[in-house]
Amino acid sequence: MFSIRRANSDDLNLIVGFQIDMAQESENIQLGEGTVKLGVSAVLNNEVPAEYWLVDSGEGPIGMMMVVPEWSDWRNGTVLWIHSVYVMPECRRNGAFSALFDHLRNQVSKTPELVGLRLYVDKNNYPAQQVYKKLGMSADHYDLYELMK
Repeated sequence: MFSIRRANSDDLNLIVGFQIDMAQESENIQLGEGTVKLGVSAVLNNEVPAEYWLVDSGEGPIGMMMVVPEWSDWRNGTVLWIHSVYVMPECRRNGAFSALFDHLRNQVSKTPELVGLRLYVDKNNYPAQQVYKKLGMSADHYDLYELMK
């Protein structure tokens, strides 16, 4: 039903658009296109340790997520952090994110040096929280604190 692939430089404008739409929808933030384009380009050009994954419905990409590795000395392995989850509104509730998540879950289960998946979600984003719980994730262990410039 869905195919999953790693994004490449041809996907730059698509991902920038997804990022801008996601920020507006999820946090009511208006992002500057130039800044986002530089940030996405850094990922696509392998300048930072991250990658984008796209989900395709057969008619083109309909969603994405960015994955960032974090070393865990406690587990002697890498935890993959899921960031920038976005599925086009008209394509939601049809398994697109589940397909992306299952792709990563399979990578973790097959790769000894990968030890888990994590993500953070806005406290008021109840629909996303329900999806994550349905996929077997929990919010029981940690609270996230941040200091942002």
